[in-house]
Amino acid sequence: TADLSLVEFPAMELYAMPAATQSLLDDALVDVEQWVAEEVQHAFAAQEGAAFVSGDGSNKPKGFLAYDKVADASWAWDKIGFVLSGAAGAFAASDPVDALIDLAYAPKQAYRQNGSWVMNRATEAAVRKLKDDDGAYIWQPAAAAGQPATLLGYPVVEAEDMPDIAANAYAIAFGDFRRGYLIADRQGVRVLRDPYSNKPYVMFYTTKRVGGGVQNFEAIKLLKFAAS
Repeated sequence: TADLSLVEFPAMELYAMPAATQSLLDDALVDVEQWVAEEVQHAFAAQEGAAFVSGDGSNKPKGFLAYDKVADASWAWDKIGFVLSGAAGAFAASDPVDALIDLAYAPKQAYRQNGSWVMNRATEAAVRKLKDDDGAYIWQPAAAAGQPATLLGYPVVEAEDMPDIAANAYAIAFGDFRRGYLIADRQGVRVLRDPYSNKPYVMFYTTKRVGGGVQNFEAIKLLKFAAS
């Protein structure tokens, strides 16, 4: 029988306070206020991306790599399961693709159908060189512009905040992240325009509230680059 339980992810606040002189705002040929807001949003997005991967949950979202990890054969709730690459800090010398196949089949079928790979660009470069027994690359480039590349039939998402391949590093994740990781995001960025506190500057007090954490520990699995 299904049970309902409360899942809480407190929303933390990101803030910034860029400034511009009123004369610059009046004389500029571009909309400086809009440009400042866009730059702040880019900075916020970078901080959010890092937190969703490895944030410690203190005044920021808790990333999926910050949870306790356990070998998938001994998996239990509240932990993230992992499989081994077969070598310390590398893929196994023989049959290196087998570790990726094991990772792809670690989640249940309900999570595989919407599964995706997550890794950084350095790891992508290593994975793109892997071949099957017939000498064909297992990495399949995007079939059309704007579409993701695929690995073993599943899309690949590049996340710069994932760790590089190294001894005992969890450099590749796979699973259904929509079901596995919850982002509690207040839509939009709030900007308070303050021309009074620091004349002659106009201050743009910009805030955004966001939280996040793993809500389904079955849906996400990791590849640990270790032999045992």
